[in-house]
Amino acid sequence: MLKVGWIFLIAFMATAVLTGLLRRYALAASLIDIPNARSSHKLPTPRGGGVAIVIVFLAGLPALNVAGLLATEVMWAVFGTGAWVALVGFLDDHGHIPARWRLLAHFIGAAWGLFWLGGMPPLVIVGYTLDSGWLAQILGIFYLVWLLNLYNFMDGIDGLASIEAITVCLGGALLYLAGSETINQWCAPVLLAMAVAGFLLWNFPPARIFMGDAGSGFLGIVLGLFSIQAAWVTPKFFWSWLILLGVFIVDATWTLLRRFVRGEKIYEAHRSHAYQYASRHYGSHKAVTLAIGAINVCWLIPISLWVGLAGLNGLLGLALAYLPLVLLVICFRAGAKELE
Repeated sequence: MLKVGWIFLIAFMATAVLTGLLRRYALAASLIDIPNARSSHKLPTPRGGGVAIVIVFLAGLPALNVAGLLATEVMWAVFGTGAWVALVGFLDDHGHIPARWRLLAHFIGAAWGLFWLGGMPPLVIVGYTLDSGWLAQILGIFYLVWLLNLYNFMDGIDGLASIEAITVCLGGALLYLAGSETINQWCAPVLLAMAVAGFLLWNFPPARIFMGDAGSGFLGIVLGLFSIQAAWVTPKFFWSWLILLGVFIVDATWTLLRRFVRGEKIYEAHRSHAYQYASRHYGSHKAVTLAIGAINVCWLIPISLWVGLAGLNGLLGLALAYLPLVLLVICFRAGAKELE
């Protein structure tokens, strides 16, 4: 346990130091987000700091594997997919890549990760077991690609994507720690949480550097892989992870659907997510980011544990967790057409 603790501490410190160095690089290379009509920030800010999370977390995976705390197949799934997605995001941060090619790269990365995890496991839905046939594999790939992209969409105000990753990972770790048969599974989520925490020192409102697509897309697909890995441990854990990711899933999905129905180009930048309307309404990134962190800790984590450990039906737990979130995104006009 002490050895693992040192790995986590080193990850936190290394990410904090590396983020500072990346900020200097971004300033020197003019990798700056300049505020425009579609931005939620007001000051020019360096971007690309999420690369620190990627480097430190990926470097820590072999250490966990050597210590016997991470299966080799899981290591290759997360390492290969994460590195590929981060590379695509890094190139896009430095020079625009057309959306169709980015999407193709995302599907390739998702297929790699799903292959190494052994595909989608059988899932139990209202008493019916959905087998892991070819249709389930296709749905699994689309699920991973959607999580990757929604994380990009939701990385729009200071600290939000970081707080989400930290609280989701800690909730996932608690699921594992409560069961003796899954006692070592908690290490990878905690490693990611500690790496993100090091970055958050620079990204907490007011942010001194932004995550960039390399970091946000990486977090989205890694959390998706964690959820599928959890489903292999026990199917009900998949429902628990969907609950943990509820804030991002509900806001992004609701917003996308409303914009799609209006015929808007869903891949274009906008400011119509619920969290963006909320940050403008309250005039504060910090208030919204902390509120979402509180929702995760006080609402979603307890329900996810109820499903994963205390036997609440997964679909019922998901509905219970998501209903207030849907009401919130409606209240904050998620997806409503922005006034010019």
